[in-house]
Amino acid sequence: MIYLDNAATSFPKPPQVLRAVAGVMMQPFGNPGRGGHKAALRAGRVTDACREAVAELLGGVPERVIFTLNCTDALNMAIRGLLHRGDHVLVTHDAHNAVMRPLAGLEQRGEITLSVLRANENGLIAPEAISEAVQPGTALCVLTHASNVTGTVQPVRALIAAAHGFGIPVLLDAAQSAGTLDLKDTGADMIAMPGHKGLLGPMGTGILYVGENVSPRPLREGGTGSASESVHQPDILPDRYESGTLQLPAIAGLLQGARFVRTHGAAIHEYETYLIDKLRSRLSAIPEVTVYGDGEAPRVGVLSFNLQGRECAEIADLLDRRGFCLRGGLHCAPCMHRWLGTQGTVRASVGPFSTEAEIDSLGDAIAQIVQVR
Repeated sequence: MIYLDNAATSFPKPPQVLRAVAGVMMQPFGNPGRGGHKAALRAGRVTDACREAVAELLGGVPERVIFTLNCTDALNMAIRGLLHRGDHVLVTHDAHNAVMRPLAGLEQRGEITLSVLRANENGLIAPEAISEAVQPGTALCVLTHASNVTGTVQPVRALIAAAHGFGIPVLLDAAQSAGTLDLKDTGADMIAMPGHKGLLGPMGTGILYVGENVSPRPLREGGTGSASESVHQPDILPDRYESGTLQLPAIAGLLQGARFVRTHGAAIHEYETYLIDKLRSRLSAIPEVTVYGDGEAPRVGVLSFNLQGRECAEIADLLDRRGFCLRGGLHCAPCMHRWLGTQGTVRASVGPFSTEAEIDSLGDAIAQIVQVR
């Protein structure tokens, strides 16, 4: 099997991630923050170390690293926790449904209004697009760092600076950039990311980083192991947002994944970009293949393509039969496909353990599919 669906979840994981998950399940770890005995304290040290590792990747403060179920959960916490009735929101054309569905639901109920930021023909957004779209009631700007369809990376630092010029807080969706792109000093007020993609941790992990200038309302309230004398949710972070027992085995794995990318992140990005450029070059040489996205724009290791006159789901299925794991469809980003003018694409997404030989094999397989039609 050749796995090229890392934009959905990364595989394989570093060996130390697997050992960490198993170690928590096989040794006496208690419930973090729910006791003073050695096992509970050991669990607390794992969660603290993971917060510190993620905070270092972000250039942030550990207590502002909030553990969530996944990136979707983190985005919902930020969006629903910050917005109020009558607010106006700016969003990018390449937003994932994890962003669009919460926003569209609020818009459908008449609670907010939405504006999509203008992009150029290459899919890039200029700071001027923010000034064009700002309204008196604009309360939030949600930016996608890297498209999960084309891999195109937005100039988020310039866009965030432009939004801040109008006093607008920014939520950054780093689902496809965390672990490979530098997230330090972006200026974002909140950053949402999955633990199981570029951070190389297990599924069921996510992060919401909450900056000092925002305080979203918690979506869940309950036991936190702190301030137990009160029936009211504590205000201290991270407890304010972390009611209930944390997924300790997954967090232990995420700790090791975060440490891995902290050491190798720049090299991972360079390598993944090299592989995806190699694939782009190979596919662009096949007349029947359309490759999407600007090959000259900054990008991550994601590439979408279609074969002339063929359904993307059919091509993904044919590749699956040949032992390749790619994704065909809308990739939960229908707004991006409307912008591209497609009904879906076949997506290849590489990871740090993908190889040149796998890219060559995929190119050969697509060429064969074209020939045997």
